[in-house]
Amino acid sequence: MKLFNTMTRQKEEFIPLVKGEVRIYSCGPTVYNYFHIGNARPFVTFDTLRRYFEYKGYKVIYVQNFTDIDDKMIVQANAANVTVRELADKYIEEYFKDADALSIRRASFHPRATETVEDILNLIKTLEEKGFAYVADDGVYFDIERFEGYGQLSNYNLEELEENASHTQKAESGKRNQSDFVLWKFKKEDEPFWESPWGDGRPGWHIECSAMSLKYLGEQIDIHCGGQDLIFPHHENEIAQSEAATGKKPFVRYWLHNGFINIDNRKMSKSKGNFFTVRDIVQEYSHNIIRFFLLSAHYRSPINFSSDQLDAAQSGLERIQNCIKSIDLEISSRPKFTGYEKTSLDKDLELEKSIEAAQEGFVRSMDDDLNTADAISYIYTLVRDINIALIDNHKLSIRALSNAKYKIYELMSVLGVNVFHEEDKIPKEVRNLSEERTRAKKDRDFARADMLRDQILEMGYEVRDTADGTLLTKI
Repeated sequence: MKLFNTMTRQKEEFIPLVKGEVRIYSCGPTVYNYFHIGNARPFVTFDTLRRYFEYKGYKVIYVQNFTDIDDKMIVQANAANVTVRELADKYIEEYFKDADALSIRRASFHPRATETVEDILNLIKTLEEKGFAYVADDGVYFDIERFEGYGQLSNYNLEELEENASHTQKAESGKRNQSDFVLWKFKKEDEPFWESPWGDGRPGWHIECSAMSLKYLGEQIDIHCGGQDLIFPHHENEIAQSEAATGKKPFVRYWLHNGFINIDNRKMSKSKGNFFTVRDIVQEYSHNIIRFFLLSAHYRSPINFSSDQLDAAQSGLERIQNCIKSIDLEISSRPKFTGYEKTSLDKDLELEKSIEAAQEGFVRSMDDDLNTADAISYIYTLVRDINIALIDNHKLSIRALSNAKYKIYELMSVLGVNVFHEEDKIPKEVRNLSEERTRAKKDRDFARADMLRDQILEMGYEVRDTADGTLLTKI
């Protein structure tokens, strides 16, 4: 598998630090509002990356944080007349509602910045002891001139940064360099604060992510990902403070960044006011369509958000869903006992070749820097081949049809996109039997597991065991 590494600006073969294991840190939301479609893109993209690694057999440790203390949150909390903690609790809960609906799986760990303050303080102490941190008038700062190689991720140099930095801020704060960034902010009136050796205050944004990554994933990780807008200053500063603390150990092996979502060719953002929350969009389009839309372009390419693009995603998803429905109708039209059905071995072999080609193309595309757009094109090709094959009614065996349907489910599951129609939802009784069968298999009671499988078949559903869990499909 090759991934485009922002640090080297080229695709590189992915080689994990630990064989068979991937450690990923994905920057999460600042929880002061519902998240918009631009925020949703990295959440969906890197959830898909995680799913694909697991599909390939890797153990994935996935960390996605919550920034639950910063300037915006304080302003929003004061405006709403609630505490910052109350505001954070509300929007973390709302985040999970939207994320669950978008089939974004829960991370291995979801740390909150405010619950990692002790680790943050210890990290700042280490930086101070090593000469990288100093106390100024309004907080503790990182001295970027002390860190050799600052700007390597963003490709900025110190002279450019000094020219663009605010001279006023330097004079007011007592910073040594205009571009030094804050590690600890001294408290202001009516702001939340914690005690520290340097004075009461709260952490800076960048140090939060370094501390959480170090705590949950260790001094070196495989992949750090987020939106393109985080390259500088956030990720650049994470590298500086993390590597300064650990003695220049390479903090991250692969940096991945997704492209922006644009409206009228301008980046969507809350600060510009040109954004749509996921809650807004689901008034007209399902969460499933939104996810499919986000994956229909390569993650590093910009996407122009429009109803036309969402309509195209809806049409494409319906094409896949209707193919499955056609397979189900064909299978249901056959006699229950099919041992004597007259089918064509040649037709079966043709379809099996199409299934194999779709599988190979899908994997090849995903291995090429998570190219979901090309991966989806191979699913469309399989759908086309199935639809052509279905024109010759009864020429395909039920086994071949079931294999084709299962392959669509399997590949779409890697993308996290549901291909069931609403009316095709699995009844609770069937799901309960499937869960009971899973428990029986875990207890090695295979006779009972087989009996439950037969019961599920009698109710008109097929159960299959996959690397992603148990798959139930209507037959």
